[in-house]
Amino acid sequence: MKESNKLGINTTCVHVGEVKDEQFKGAVSPIYPSTSYAFDGVDVKRYPRYFNTPNQEMLHQKIAALEKTEDALIFTSGMAAISSALMAFLQKGDHVIIQQVIYGGTYNFIVSEFDKYGIEYSFTESDKVEDFESLIKENTKILYIETPSNPLLGITDMKAISELAKSKGILTMIDNTFASPINQNPVDFGIDIILHSATKYMGGHSDISAGAIAASAVHIEQIWKTAINFGGNLSDQTVWLLERSLKTLNLRVKEQTKNAQVMAEYLEINSNIDFVYYPGLKSHPQYELAKKQMKGFGAMLSFELKEGIDAMKFQRSLQLIKPSMSLAGLESTTVSPTQTTHALLSEEERLERGIKDGLIRFSVGIEEPEDLISDIEQAIKKAKI
Repeated sequence: MKESNKLGINTTCVHVGEVKDEQFKGAVSPIYPSTSYAFDGVDVKRYPRYFNTPNQEMLHQKIAALEKTEDALIFTSGMAAISSALMAFLQKGDHVIIQQVIYGGTYNFIVSEFDKYGIEYSFTESDKVEDFESLIKENTKILYIETPSNPLLGITDMKAISELAKSKGILTMIDNTFASPINQNPVDFGIDIILHSATKYMGGHSDISAGAIAASAVHIEQIWKTAINFGGNLSDQTVWLLERSLKTLNLRVKEQTKNAQVMAEYLEINSNIDFVYYPGLKSHPQYELAKKQMKGFGAMLSFELKEGIDAMKFQRSLQLIKPSMSLAGLESTTVSPTQTTHALLSEEERLERGIKDGLIRFSVGIEEPEDLISDIEQAIKKAKI
């Protein structure tokens, strides 16, 4: 077989990181659920918490191939991956700069935990590289970004951030969940560490909780040393399910991305919608930047309902689209960020980030767009106050 970096994307999804069934020659990977392995007379002393069971090791290869990195690690959740990565490179007295509009769970982790460890942090006022540069101190160790961002789909210039960080000897991390490896590979722009909530597009069926980190072998080794102490390893049953799901990642994400473009264009001309946030629209302020660094614009978008349309009643009136906490499944879902992902922020903090009560985050699935449009139109009629 060719080297993984020379294979097509669908071939990579299907074949890289398979566990070979040497005994029975089955077409799919066998599961090795053991939590206890031999320690004498073996090349590898395996233990689930050490991320080195057969299923774990092979899945790392698939994720690394998808993100074009040397290595990867898989975790129990996106937050397990994010927290392990940050804590692997930060210690008392260090400073990290974080993009202002990020996933609410990441924000809460930073403001709730870093003060306990004496780690300094600063949030930018925008996603512009100048904002990051103005906050750099002598003790700054990490620049942390999220693009497209949750929930307003802002686009950060990865190359500019990477070049700034490298000029100062600073590490870069990105949450690449919204784009997925199909629509964006941050390593192409010099980003050091790539993070995912694998619960989302990598899992893709709303039945897996997982997280992933992809990076160089050196960086993964350092993260591993911290991660084994935090205990965020994924069970091999779920590892097997995730490997199965990744086989269709490209097919799913491409269909969802195509549908999202149709839905964004429909919502943009809908008289009941104030604004649509989607990087694939020419009206998006960073449309040109998105074209440069994304292969596709993704399947996530957000929109603001006009005043006089109740956001919660709108979602309760949906018949096909599911109001649901998570995202990126085959089925289309909506959520109110003020009630869920950013509920831990104060009202003032949410408004500073442009997150209003009428904002709806829309994860577009694989259904026919005309069916989704019909559902939205009937729900809007019912939700008008």
